Amino acid sequence: MGRLNGWGGSLLALLAGATLVLAFAPFAFWPAAIIAPAILFALIRRSGPGRAFRLGWWFGLGQFGLGVSWVYESFTLFGGIIAPLAFMVTALFVMGLAVYPAVAAWAAVRITPRADWPSRAAAFVASWVLIEALRAWLFGGFPWLNLGISQVDGPLVGWLPMIGEYGVTAILLALAVVLWRVSSRVWVHGPDWRHWLGPAGILLLVLLASLPLRSLEWSEPTGQSLTVGVVQGNITQMQKFDPEFFQRTLTVYRELTDSLPDVDLVLWPETAIPRVIDDLPEVRAGLEALARERQFSLLVGTFSRDSAGRYYNSLLGFPESVGEYRKRHLVPFGEYFPLRGLIERMPWLFQVPMSDLSPGRADQPPLRVGELTLGASICFEADFSRDIRATMPSADILVTVSNDSWFGESFSPHQHLQMARARAIEFRRPLVRATNTGISAIIDTTGRVEQTLGTGQRGVLTAELKPREGNTPLVYVGAWPVLGLMLIVLALVAWRQARLRSGTVSGPE
Repeated sequence: MGRLNGWGGSLLALLAGATLVLAFAPFAFWPAAIIAPAILFALIRRSGPGRAFRLGWWFGLGQFGLGVSWVYESFTLFGGIIAPLAFMVTALFVMGLAVYPAVAAWAAVRITPRADWPSRAAAFVASWVLIEALRAWLFGGFPWLNLGISQVDGPLVGWLPMIGEYGVTAILLALAVVLWRVSSRVWVHGPDWRHWLGPAGILLLVLLASLPLRSLEWSEPTGQSLTVGVVQGNITQMQKFDPEFFQRTLTVYRELTDSLPDVDLVLWPETAIPRVIDDLPEVRAGLEALARERQFSLLVGTFSRDSAGRYYNSLLGFPESVGEYRKRHLVPFGEYFPLRGLIERMPWLFQVPMSDLSPGRADQPPLRVGELTLGASICFEADFSRDIRATMPSADILVTVSNDSWFGESFSPHQHLQMARARAIEFRRPLVRATNTGISAIIDTTGRVEQTLGTGQRGVLTAELKPREGNTPLVYVGAWPVLGLMLIVLALVAWRQARLRSGTVSGPE
């Protein structure tokens, strides 16, 4: 595929980035995760560093401009920002995210000035993976649309418990380069299959060879089953923090809970009680009595306060023996303000309730229901493999609660559910997910959604879960082997380029 110059190439990069969004929920067209990067690689194949940066930036505009467009809705409906300003803030956010693929494309070209395609391909794969990991860490992290997550519904899903999402990203990018190689040979040689059969065979072989991996169990059932009830109140964000609606909120959750059959554990979503529970002794006593009368364990999303006056986004257990989990990984500018002094001077810009929380300690004791240990996470945390890995290997079952009502009927609840499914796959644990307005779900160890309550629905789910024991390779090593390998690849490519410049070796053009 030849290089496109000027605005033609930029437009193609923009469209390729938008196409990549189709690989993720709610579309789940996984081939887009190979096709879109193949187009970007074709565009930067013979580009200089500056041109590669621009192409990567346009690619990122398409990827994030479409993929995280739901940010605009949260700003206008619930952040109290007027539409023009919300559009500007969203545009700045998208343009900032687009810098990540731009830097990846620039690095791949900058490291390979001689532009031999094997070196540039290797640098392209390694730089993308490393920059993707950087995006999930810098400024608190934003792992949305990480390439490997697309394979929750794809043929490479069996690799997730072994090498995690970054390893799957690397495989997808390698396949994208192979697809480019097939396309370029067809472009040059036409229908003469002898020129493109080899790379096409590699592409097909990798996909087919990956299919048996999905059947690897990695964990096994243990102990007695746990019967779980999930409550989705469908309390909208506009009502949630309205003081006049508070008693109605409690009534909704109590009535839904009363409708459940006999269960061992009931899960209410994040901030189901949107106040500081320590200021509500009657509510707390009522929940304690409910758990005791029904003889179940109850986990409730709420805010809590410690003796030092610090506030937490918590998952509070009833009876008290269940424990309390305090969210450790907070959302920047949503749950705490890194630039709080500046923000306080502009109260017209943000109106976010409970926006100055403290993170929970890393060494919190786990939640327990009888003899079972629960791996707990709250909202944003389920998007990060490293946060869920911190609950392993002791967790028998994973529980996560969220408040996706911030984003309405957008892509976000579907994308958020897809990331939760990836966590169940990576660690081979059943996962229970409770949300305020959807999507609540019961997810098995293969990532299959067994039951669900969609957006805008009020109701309950019940399921019998089998606790699991046994660890996937990812539990032991995390993402570091893959990221270390990518650094080694970049070092080897740089070394090869130095030899090419000195004339010691020759490379294909």
